[in-house]
Amino acid sequence: MLRRLFGMAALAALLLPAAAPAQTAADCPRGSLDARFCDRDQDMVADTPTDPRQLVDPPVLVFAYTPVEDPAVYRRVWQEFMDHLARVTGKRVQFFAVQSNAAQIEAMRAGRLHVAGFNTGSTPLAVNCAGFVPFAMMASHDGRYGYEMEIIVHRDSPIQRIEDLRGRQLAFTAQTSNSGFKAPAALLERQFGLVADRDYRTAFSGRHDNSILGVANRDYEAAAIANSVLTRMAARGAVNPALLRSIYRSETFPTTAYGYAHNLTPDLQARIREAFFSFNWEGTGLAREFNTSQPPQERFIPITYREHWSVIRQIDEAMGVSYACR
Repeated sequence: MLRRLFGMAALAALLLPAAAPAQTAADCPRGSLDARFCDRDQDMVADTPTDPRQLVDPPVLVFAYTPVEDPAVYRRVWQEFMDHLARVTGKRVQFFAVQSNAAQIEAMRAGRLHVAGFNTGSTPLAVNCAGFVPFAMMASHDGRYGYEMEIIVHRDSPIQRIEDLRGRQLAFTAQTSNSGFKAPAALLERQFGLVADRDYRTAFSGRHDNSILGVANRDYEAAAIANSVLTRMAARGAVNPALLRSIYRSETFPTTAYGYAHNLTPDLQARIREAFFSFNWEGTGLAREFNTSQPPQERFIPITYREHWSVIRQIDEAMGVSYACR
């Protein structure tokens, strides 16, 4: 049932009008990309259009951070970076407080969003359906990065292990989330024989912080979350981690992918990249918020979708997730 639910939700979120005409040239390979895009260099992301009429050089750059937590918190966190992005690009930069992964993908697909951080699980949909080109990720000074999916319960819960979830409630975040839905749903079914809405009840909280607070306040019996979010919330006093207990931790996954819309002018693309890799984190809101992660996130490093999102595409394939959009 969850597979059908995810498929329906993904399609519903992406039944959007095309922002540009489809490229129909015979020499336009695209793999799993939407028909509007080409991938001649086979890097699995949309090429920059060769037709100058399809290129965009907006006077205002719209930036959005993935809606894993309260958008109001992150408007302040990203302010120094947005100021730096404005100086390097010569553009005004506006923060777009998106409330869902689907809304963020829709905004880029429709041309209303130019630079963004998409969460781990929604990055493939953003790449294939919205023309998102990821090129950076947060990491420590020595290059370490990533987070784990954890299934958490209240410290006083009788649930001690994964098998104890049978007959109980498990909160997911959103169908496009890797750690908040796709990875735990696949894990429970394939490794433990627990099928959603047959062997355990499901709920969708919308965001990781909602799931974490929901378990702490006993609104949910258990929740699948990204432990990097829990670490940051605990560091700023948004939740007492002593109220929570983990019953499962996954392998390490890549974190939020940062990038731009494929149809920005090449010069603007280059300046956006420069802004990310030249940003000085010291004393900024980004440092205060993300240095508390484990490993600490202290700079932006270059990444490729083909390499760094391989494990996420494998999870999607195992769950039968389609990147098709209409």
